[in-house]
Parts: sequence; C-alpha cells; structure tokens
Amino acid sequence: MSQRVAVIGAGPSGLTSIKSCLDEGLKPTCFESSDDIGGLWRFKETPEPGRSSIYRSLVVNTSKEMMCFSDFPMPADYPNYMLHSQLLQYFRLYAQHFDLLRHITFQTSVLTVRQRPDFSRSGQWEVVTENREGQEQRHVFDGVLVCSGHYTQPVSPLDQFPGQFKASKHYTLSIDYTIYTVLIHPVVSLAMPD
Repeated sequence: MSQRVAVIGAGPSGLTSIKSCLDEGLKPTCFESSDDIGGLWRFKETPEPGRSSIYRSLVVNTSKEMMCFSDFPMPADYPNYMLHSQLLQYFRLYAQHFDLLRHITFQTSVLTVRQRPDFSRSGQWEVVTENREGQEQRHVFDGVLVCSGHYTQPVSPLDQFPGQFKASKHYTLSIDYTIYTVLIHPVVSLAMPD
C-alpha cells in the first residue's frame, strides 16, 4: 500500500513536492487555502487577508534558465526575465503536464499537524483541515511536507520608525510614490585581508 503524504501549499514548492511524491510511488494530497495554484506568484489587485502578494509590475529578477524546474524547461518564447504572470503560467503548464491538479484540494486550510498517539510505532501524523464553509476534517498521513512559504506575514521590526511604512504585500502601484524623493544608500561589506 502506498504511503500517504500531505503537502501543505500549492505554490512552486508544493507542485514539485506533489510530483516528487508521485515519482517515488507515494500518494500525495495537497491542501491549498486559496482557489488556485501559484502561491506568492499569483497577483491579486487587492491582497487577500493572510496571504502574501507581489506587485503588478513585478519582473522576475532571475533568468528563466535558473527559474525552471530541471524536468520541465521554460517555453522557448518566454523572455529571459519574465513577468510574474508568465512565471505563473509556467507553473500552470507544469501542473497540467504532470497531471498534478487532481491531487490538490483547494480552498482548504490546514489547522493543525500533530503526531498521532501511536507515532513511535506508526510514524503517522494527524492533519486537521478546514474548508471555506468552516467544516473541519481529520486526516491521517504517513508524512507531511510543509510548502506554505515564509512570506505570509509581513515582518516590520520598525517600532520606533517615525516615517511611513508599508509592507510590500500592500504595494501595487508605483504612482502612489511619485511625490517622494528617496535616497537608497547601499550597505557594503568589506572583507579585511588576512
């Protein structure tokens, strides 16, 4: 019997985790809290509560050769530095090509992940999920892969900062900042010779 694996999140890490599980003969079930794949790379005009976001004009700052998955090259007609929408489309192509969508349960959040009482013998985990209607469900898995990223909650350790602060998840248009003069001072690390 195939071991069951929970995958939390259907962004790029979640998608590749689903595929890796399938490649190894495991049975993955992915829980995605939103209604679509892509994670951080899915732009929304109005950021959803509890979800990270990118801005409308974002261009990926890593070349397509470095961004692609080793088993699925980027489309030849994509530019070397893509718009976020092209990267999201690449993730969609990847999910379709490897038939990953059927393993994803959308609009379902993971509430808890706990070792089962017999974990030392079974190695199994209890995962409690909640769908959009508020219905909770308990699942038992042999493994859990957490692929939810670490950009969900903004970190702003600027308690004493007197100016205006806006987390990047709330940045959408550069026009909002055209009245400002900004000086960006680079921080340079100089290594001392031995």
